[in-house]
Amino acid sequence: GQSLQALSCFPPPWSHTGSLLLAVHFYSLPRAAPLIPSTALGVLLLILSSLLAYAGIRRSLRNASLFSSLCLTMSVFWCGYGVVFILGGQGVLNDTGDFRNALVPGLVTFTLALFIIAVVGFLCREVILAMIASAVSLASAHEVAMHYSTAFGSSAVACNYMIVCLVGGYFALGRILYFLTKEEIALPGTDLAKKKTHEQMQSTRGSMNHFAVSGLILNMLSASVFGCRLLGVTGKLFIGQVPWLWAAGIYQIGICILSYRTMDVLMATFFGFTSILKFAGGYCLLYPIWQPEEPSFPTPFLVVFSILFAVLALFLTLKSPVDGLYLLFYVAYCIALACRPKGFFEGGPQGVDVAIFVASALMTLIHLYNVKASAKIPTGKGAVKALLACSSFLKIREGADLHAPYLGYSKYADAEVLGYACSVLASFAMTMTGDPQAPLATVVIPWVVVAGGILKLLGGSVAFARGKTLESSVFILYAVMWIIWGLTRYGGLYGTTRSFHAAVGIIAFMLFNGFIVFCTLFLNIAWFFYSLAFLLIAVSFLLDAIHALPAGYDIAATLIFGLVSFYCFLSALLNSIFEGSCLPMGRPIVQLSGVGGGMTKCLHLPARKASSVKRIADILKNGGTCGIPTDTVYVLVAACNRPDAVEKAHHSKRQAQDRPMSLWISSLKQLEPAKHLFTPLLWDFMEAAWPSPISLVVPRGEWVDFLGMKDSAKYVGTPHSIAIRIPDCSVTTHLIDLVGPIVVTSANPTGEADTTHHNQVYAKLGDKVDAVLCDGPSPENIASTVVDCTKIDSGNIGFFRVGIIPKSQVKLILILLLPF
Repeated sequence: GQSLQALSCFPPPWSHTGSLLLAVHFYSLPRAAPLIPSTALGVLLLILSSLLAYAGIRRSLRNASLFSSLCLTMSVFWCGYGVVFILGGQGVLNDTGDFRNALVPGLVTFTLALFIIAVVGFLCREVILAMIASAVSLASAHEVAMHYSTAFGSSAVACNYMIVCLVGGYFALGRILYFLTKEEIALPGTDLAKKKTHEQMQSTRGSMNHFAVSGLILNMLSASVFGCRLLGVTGKLFIGQVPWLWAAGIYQIGICILSYRTMDVLMATFFGFTSILKFAGGYCLLYPIWQPEEPSFPTPFLVVFSILFAVLALFLTLKSPVDGLYLLFYVAYCIALACRPKGFFEGGPQGVDVAIFVASALMTLIHLYNVKASAKIPTGKGAVKALLACSSFLKIREGADLHAPYLGYSKYADAEVLGYACSVLASFAMTMTGDPQAPLATVVIPWVVVAGGILKLLGGSVAFARGKTLESSVFILYAVMWIIWGLTRYGGLYGTTRSFHAAVGIIAFMLFNGFIVFCTLFLNIAWFFYSLAFLLIAVSFLLDAIHALPAGYDIAATLIFGLVSFYCFLSALLNSIFEGSCLPMGRPIVQLSGVGGGMTKCLHLPARKASSVKRIADILKNGGTCGIPTDTVYVLVAACNRPDAVEKAHHSKRQAQDRPMSLWISSLKQLEPAKHLFTPLLWDFMEAAWPSPISLVVPRGEWVDFLGMKDSAKYVGTPHSIAIRIPDCSVTTHLIDLVGPIVVTSANPTGEADTTHHNQVYAKLGDKVDAVLCDGPSPENIASTVVDCTKIDSGNIGFFRVGIIPKSQVKLILILLLPF
């Protein structure tokens, strides 16, 4: 863990190491054979780009927005740059013209992007970072000029990279000194832990998406590839430009995930949408490899895509009108693609690409400056929100728990909006049946595989992280089906001999989906129709595999599924922005006792918040029972001074007589009034053994009366003994400090496995628990060690259960206390 932290503290060495490699490369370029082979240089740049990306992400999570933007921008630059060098080294780029056509779109983009970062850096007095950005920007500009004029030699490019090496070396030295001296020595300009401004403090609470800048630069990159062709900067569109497009697509998916980390659902969805376009653009440039003519595009899909962009733009306008207007460029882009049969290769879409490039550059400047500077560039943020504040019908959701899931907390916002949108896109892409003799003639694979597959997998993973087990399973299962069927049907991978095997696989999937349909009966009406409509899609796949597909059935099935998905998309979007159920998902069709019945009763509160611990304490003081995390597994607890709660906890578990409840305290001071009732050796042993996952079974005595359990004391321990423990968990001991001693039992029905996640507490106990304090997975999957101390005065102890602490360690504690 410490080495990873150190690595994230020293990202500049990777920047000046890569710059040194490029400086050597350009100094040796006039030679007959470059000092570093193109393939080796490309591989090294790819390795360094991954390290820069890691550094940028780690620093972004610590609120150093300009630094992270620089790292991520240079990372994607070197990623695409490195792959182009590899292609050149492997002979894919045959001549100088190909190498120029491949490199220039990326160089143009990063010249401008790094120039913007440099300008903001100088304005915000981040001089070192600004110097690095401006030097790399100048190097890229010189390289562009070098490709078009022999008057510009490669030495100018190398000189700029040497500047990066020198400045980066200074920065690295400053960071190393800062780390080694434990933050006592920091060279000027190298301290990233400056005092945060009020705006920066707001951004750490999730109101600012630092990663949006990198996403906007990626939009510049993909637009540059096609815009340069229209403006005559490059001579053709070909495979050499695919690395820029696919690097932008891969990084864009990463930005989408990171935007969910910043709780920015709308921008995360937008970046997910744009990643689809980037992968599709790269896919189209690969077409000449397998067929001579340019591909055609499915018009219905692009029309629907433009509608989704328009809806997203409308909702984003509520947050920032400027961002909403920016999304309208993508609405125009999808319409332009739909109007031109050859899509990316036509002048109309390429013209919109030029506009997107310019708009993305302006938005990059606005976002980056507003994150760093105290004086903001006005974007209309809050204007629409102020207008809606006067409305009694629509009220925007606000507050710290805006994105908190029902079951506890999550580091990610909800990705269901993107998941439903991808279902819409994948289904309408399938309306293009295509030519069985030439399945690749129509661009369908990227829409189905990326939208229906990759992004749906992303949505399923985020849903799982938020505790939505059924929803995540559905998204992941459907994503796998879209990927397999999209590649099989539209990649020409199955024929007559494989139809039987494909049909068997689809039938197996339909059986799984039938189980999902059954489960959604207990979820809500919208999910029931969503899963049922996908069953129609699966039937369409099956009929097509056995060559028995009726004319028009697949189009009807995809339209039904697409419309149901679109309703779910609108519902999720509206309900994530506005209070109340503007477009309800409906109630469960089948309501069983104990299934979903506690949704309005059982609170799930994050343990990381002190206010949550206080609320749990109040519930316990008022006679409630709660599930809480510990140093081992989750437990069910009640306050000792509430006999009614102790009895409730006992009955909620239907506790077996050989598994009695135990007693927990936060400090021996809570037993101080009864200290005289314990033997000196037992008291010393308790003092030495705790806090730890060791439960000590001690003789029952009059000291129990001091706890206030009254008649309910019969439910704790046995008639002769009681197990006591001080847990080694700060959250638990703080809760006991607030409440007083508590009685504890495992948070699962008697005889079942221990509960190791807060999601399982309510699932196992249902309405029998009043609240759950959520802390994610348990630190240990093994229960505490239970030691028999009833005969400790004779020097002997026994073990009822050996858990996480071994016998030898417990015995050693006793040996150290016994007189020699």
